[in-house]
Amino acid sequence: MSGRETINGVPVTEEQIAAWAAEAEAGYDVAALKKRGRGRPGRGAEPSQVVALRLTLEEIAAIDERAEREGKSRSEVIREALHLSVA
Repeated sequence: MSGRETINGVPVTEEQIAAWAAEAEAGYDVAALKKRGRGRPGRGAEPSQVVALRLTLEEIAAIDERAEREGKSRSEVIREALHLSVA
């Protein structure tokens, strides 16, 4: 190893590599790894779909202003607006 390998700025040692190799050789609990999950948590039982939407700069600015004011994301503001329009 070149001695310059790092993870988050911390140098990776030969000892750490040996420990990782031993852990891998011992095997992993696949069920536990799958249970932990990755990415954003789901919003419900069904998978979410990504939808492209064209907005003007003014519309985006209005959404961003509301999101900032309410401490929400753009997506949350848009979902709430849709929910209110069909309720």
